[in-house]
Amino acid sequence: MNKINEVKKVALTFLKKEVGCYDPKAIKIEEIDKTWEVQAEVYEDDTFLKSLDFPPKKVRHFYSVSLDSELEVRSYKRLDSYRNSDNTE
Repeated sequence: MNKINEVKKVALTFLKKEVGCYDPKAIKIEEIDKTWEVQAEVYEDDTFLKSLDFPPKKVRHFYSVSLDSELEVRSYKRLDSYRNSDNTE
């Protein structure tokens, strides 16, 4: 397996476990100074509707995951938007 596929697998597995999202998809993978940055599109349950005991609705979010050269997760965060998505400029 090549390095990009390994990076993708580690980042998406992390998001599934940590965030509890549905079917994450890597939309950008980039190596910068021996670290890897992965941006992913994920679907999560709407927490507001869930708190009111309404039927779950999936909402789309974007996350960034940073991995070191050993493919250990260094950090992650939910992004406000993704520049290349169809909803933003």
